[in-house]
Amino acid sequence: MLANYHTHTRRCNHATGTEREYIENAIAQGFQVLGFSDHVPQPYPAGFRSGIRMDMREIPDYTETLVKLRDEYKDQIQILIGYEVEYSKRFFPKLLEELRKYPLDYMILGQHFAVNEVDGFYVGSPIFGEDQLQSYVETTIEGMETGLFTYLAHPDLVYYMGGDEVYLRHMRRIVRKSIELSIPLEVNMYGFLDGRHYPCDRFFRMASEMGAKFVLGCDAHQPRMVRQPDDPRLQLFLKKYGIDCGDNILEIRDPKA
Repeated sequence: MLANYHTHTRRCNHATGTEREYIENAIAQGFQVLGFSDHVPQPYPAGFRSGIRMDMREIPDYTETLVKLRDEYKDQIQILIGYEVEYSKRFFPKLLEELRKYPLDYMILGQHFAVNEVDGFYVGSPIFGEDQLQSYVETTIEGMETGLFTYLAHPDLVYYMGGDEVYLRHMRRIVRKSIELSIPLEVNMYGFLDGRHYPCDRFFRMASEMGAKFVLGCDAHQPRMVRQPDDPRLQLFLKKYGIDCGDNILEIRDPKA
C-alpha cells in the first residue's frame, strides 16, 4: 500500500498529533502519497457550532500549513491537500465556492449526516426507519453525482438495524452509482482498529459480487494510524470478499473542474 488519502488533523476536535507527525509516520511506513482530508468546515447558520469539524476561518491555516509541509517533504513523499466532505444541497454550493479560493487537490465524500448536520440526523447511530436509510442513500448519491469526489469514504457507516432485504435494496443503489461513475468505495481501516460496526459484511459482500472498485483508507485520527493494512482481521476481511486494492494509488478527481 503506497497511498492513503484519509488523514485528519487536530482541527476536527477529535484527532491528535501534528501534521508533521502524520507525515513522518507515513514515510516510516513506506507510503509514497499522503493525502490530508480533514472534516470539511461548513457555512452553517450563525449560532450553530459543530464539534466534529474545523471552523470556516481555519481554512487558511489548514491550507498554509500543508503547503509548507508539502514543499518541505517533496523529495520524500507526495503530500495532497484535501477534505472529507459532508455533502448537502443546502450548504455545498457556498462551501465549494469558498474551498476553491485555496490550493485544493481532491475531496472524498464522507456522509455522516442525512440530509445534513443542521436539519437531519447522524447516520452512524443505530437507526430503524427505512425512510432514514433511504435519506442517507439519496443524499450520498446526490453527492456522488457532482463528479467532484475521488472516492466514497466508509459507505457502510449508516447503522441500519433492520433486515437485509430492505438494507440491500437501498444500499445497492450506492454500489450501482459507484460503478456507473467509477468512484471507489472505501474499506475503512479505522473500523477494525476501533471495533466499530463497519466495515460491514452485508455491504461488502454485495458490493464485491456486483464488481465495485475499492480503496483502503486509514481514516487516521492519530499519527500511528497511518499504517499498512497488516491487521489480521482486515486481511481476513479482504480475503473473504476478494478485495484487492493493489498499491492503493488512485486517479484524483479535480474538485476545481
